[in-house]
Amino acid sequence: MSAVQNESRKRSKKRYVSGQQGKRWKGSRELEVGMQGILITCNMNERKCTAEAFNLLNEYADKLYGPEKLQNNKGSSSSEEEEAEEEDVDVALKKEVAQLQSSAGKRERRFQALESGANNVIFIRTHNLVEPDKLVHHILSDLHSTKKKKSRVILRMLPVTGTCKAFQEDMLKYLTTFLEPWFKTPHSATYQIAFKARNSSHNKREEIIKSIAGLVGKLNPKNKVDLTNPELTIIVEVIKAVCCVSVARDYTLYRKYNVQEVVKEDAAKMKTDANAAEQRDEHNGGEAEKDKEEKVAQDEEKTGAQNEELEEINKDEGGGE
Repeated sequence: MSAVQNESRKRSKKRYVSGQQGKRWKGSRELEVGMQGILITCNMNERKCTAEAFNLLNEYADKLYGPEKLQNNKGSSSSEEEEAEEEDVDVALKKEVAQLQSSAGKRERRFQALESGANNVIFIRTHNLVEPDKLVHHILSDLHSTKKKKSRVILRMLPVTGTCKAFQEDMLKYLTTFLEPWFKTPHSATYQIAFKARNSSHNKREEIIKSIAGLVGKLNPKNKVDLTNPELTIIVEVIKAVCCVSVARDYTLYRKYNVQEVVKEDAAKMKTDANAAEQRDEHNGGEAEKDKEEKVAQDEEKTGAQNEELEEINKDEGGGE
């Protein structure tokens, strides 16, 4: 093998490696069908929202699943690189692809931020047996009970336990099996459907909701719609060509899974406290008015007695004359 050919192979490999380092694998950073995770909405600050989401999710995931155990990603040794330079270019390319795929698997964390496909919405993909619905409910339950605010830009946290293509026929086919654990006989519940589409114009809200309600009714006629205080809420979020679904508990109680609203005092409790305060004021005011009337009566009685006494004195003085 000539020195010219050997140098040519080295240059080819260097160009390939440098190109791969800057390449963004298609689909690796975007929401896709088949994923599970959490949709998080925010207000104009996705970078800060992502940081807050990681902090909040890891805090509660540590409590539910224990601290995360990271795998070490060992790089190739210098001797392996020297051997690779002597290999044929095609073999070197295949080996490099395998190494990149292997290292990507080792770097996989239990939470991974992906592009959702919509503004002010991020998608946190979950790995390593993390259950999105259980984790989000645990977070909101704690925030609701403690009333402790733990985020500034996060608005809503919606679990995504299933995904499918965002076409009506695909959605109904997927939901037929997906909803069985909650709504198929012998299971039944009161429910509502929370549907929202972003960057998708081919799905009409009324048609989708009506179709899903008909499907739930077929699973068990005892399933009833309740828009006030349902036991379960079927969340359907469409973003571009992906439909994200989940079944949530306490959706109304936890203010539609809004982490800003759930830490506020309940409106009913505030109204009750206000009524109680008003009743106390009325009671105290009534007592004060009663005391005032009694004092006036006592003063009038005292004045009357003094007048009678003066009259008696005047009579005595008149009789003496």
